[in-house]
Amino acid sequence: MRVIETEEAARRLARAIASDLSLYNEEKIVEGLQNDSLFEILAEEIEEGRELFRSRVTHDLFGKNFYDRAIIDLLVRSKGHIKCKLW
Repeated sequence: MRVIETEEAARRLARAIASDLSLYNEEKIVEGLQNDSLFEILAEEIEEGRELFRSRVTHDLFGKNFYDRAIIDLLVRSKGHIKCKLW
């Protein structure tokens, strides 16, 4: 598989991985947000996604935090309707 070398493609990959995490872990996300433990509950899944992202992009692109931003956008910000301590 080819290594991704453009920011646009890296962003798309990061969002796709985060989207899959959101889709397959909805109950854990809700629980984590409500209990202020999201990153502890999903630590293994988030790290697995990070490693996948790291393996598919250049070192420079990995350092631009596209994956972390996608995690925040899709696992936290998109769940604004869930009652939690964050908001």
